[in-house]
Amino acid sequence: MIEITGLSKRFGAKQALNDVSFTAEDGVVTGFLGPNGAGKSTTMRAALGLITPDSGKALIDGRPFAKSPAPLREVGAVLDAKSAHRSRSAYDHLRALAATNGIPKRRVDEVIDMTGITAVKKRKAGQFSLGMSQRLSIAAALLGDPKNLVLDEPINGLDPEGVKWVRDLCRYYAAEGRAVLLSSHLMSEVALTADNLVIIGQGRILETTTVARFVAEHSRRAIRVCTPDPARLHAIFAQAPEVRLMPVARVSADPEDGEVFRIVGADLKAAARTFAQAQLVTYELVEERASLEDAYMALTHRHAEYLAADVPGFAGGPVGAVSAAGPQDGPQGVSQAVSRGVSQDVSRTVPQESTQGPDPATPITATDSEAAR
Repeated sequence: MIEITGLSKRFGAKQALNDVSFTAEDGVVTGFLGPNGAGKSTTMRAALGLITPDSGKALIDGRPFAKSPAPLREVGAVLDAKSAHRSRSAYDHLRALAATNGIPKRRVDEVIDMTGITAVKKRKAGQFSLGMSQRLSIAAALLGDPKNLVLDEPINGLDPEGVKWVRDLCRYYAAEGRAVLLSSHLMSEVALTADNLVIIGQGRILETTTVARFVAEHSRRAIRVCTPDPARLHAIFAQAPEVRLMPVARVSADPEDGEVFRIVGADLKAAARTFAQAQLVTYELVEERASLEDAYMALTHRHAEYLAADVPGFAGGPVGAVSAAGPQDGPQGVSQAVSRGVSQDVSRTVPQESTQGPDPATPITATDSEAAR
């Protein structure tokens, strides 16, 4: 278990961490999310004693990591894909780590096979691509068969097979009762991997929750409708100010004819009945549920340190949102009926794979692109 309590750290004028507290529990994967510069890496380095905080403490299984008698057996960490000495081969790098931590030589061969770098184990680390360097870092983290994993952006540079293997590895370790702390800025990846979420922005913890609960609390369902009669659609919602109606860009799955809208704040079943009563022709009527990325962006956008300008036509907020004001000749009570049907259950089904990860001895094979210099 990894316990972070009241960590604060300042670098010059920048407050990197401000009273950061959370726990990465045994038996679960904890996703550690935040924009660039939010404090994720600083927190992880402080937890491992690489940075001395101004205040607060970090405990690994009840004690500071610096006091661990067997560091690689306590924590396996991936902090920097390019941490290996450039002039040392992958095998020699792992062998040196094993020798200085009392880990048998056979374990080196095991982690090399597990991470799919057997074919390049004699190559110098400085010749590795980012993907291969990441695999080497993961191999080093697994050397001691650790009780805890601390992984800072571990899938950077990996091919899809490698990404899936890391995902399965995290689940496997969690299923064995170990703690896994996984930082990432890839919302979809966290949704597929993590159980719990810790959201950080500008050095402060914004929220500590679970994947499902976070989406339920920070997002709403929407309805996507395609109709050849937008005026009638506007009329239906004219008396429902809590319902937002906005035109959206057509995608390949949409019908070719008609105009496409997103409706926020209305219940799907109530809307379908109302459309039938109003004799609104619809070519498409489907419910959209907010993704983890949508909910995450809604919470962290104002805490992002580095904000780029909007790309023309793809602004961050709803583009072209319109007022639900239109002709007043819709059926009496139609708008109210739809708004009364607004659902309060916004739970989201996160895409799931098997929660039982494969044996970590299952190797992954490096692709040609990753193995390339």
